[in-house]
Amino acid sequence: DEITPDKASELQEAQIRDKEGERILAHIKEDAYVIALAIDGKQRSSEEMAAWMEDLGVRGESHLQFIIGGSLGLSQADTKISFSRLTFPHQLMRVILLEQIYRSFRIIKGEPYHK
Repeated sequence: DEITPDKASELQEAQIRDKEGERILAHIKEDAYVIALAIDGKQRSSEEMAAWMEDLGVRGESHLQFIIGGSLGLSQADTKISFSRLTFPHQLMRVILLEQIYRSFRIIKGEPYHK
């Protein structure tokens, strides 16, 4: 097979994604359920995310680790979720993620939350 510029670019992206994934996964605990934030991940409403997180806990997946990866995505995760098809800076995504986790636990406890 001849390596065209498109194939070389795809290969380079895969190598970058794998290398980044290795660096990130070096910090993941062995028993963790890994959730990657990715544009192509499953989108949920706040209520759906709360129900999903509660279900993970019921199934014994109580050690959740969220990963905000690079723009090329990640090569390894137990599941992928998305908050938008837009791309956000990592610092802003951290705030959005923390807010959504907080909101999910408010919903799970039956407490009021801002809509």
